[in-house]
Amino acid sequence: MASPYLKYGSSIDSVLIQIEKMERLCIYPKDIQIVTGRSERYGRNLIKKIKEHLKKQQHHLVTVDEFCQFTGLQQESVTKQLR
Repeated sequence: MASPYLKYGSSIDSVLIQIEKMERLCIYPKDIQIVTGRSERYGRNLIKKIKEHLKKQQHHLVTVDEFCQFTGLQQESVTKQLR
């Protein structure tokens, strides 16, 4: 019986490789808490400061790249810690 998750000749290995390569685009207060070791409230305030600095509207998301540029952290280190 064929797997319901495999379509059009793909194999499970290629699907898993694609999943592993996917990186998060946006960052949330909980992520900032993990990266910085500070509180979730600090993460919310930092996102608010980044949005004000970049002149983003309230409903816009902050990307990992924008977070790294604002804080001066290396993007590779942040994405590695968020996995």
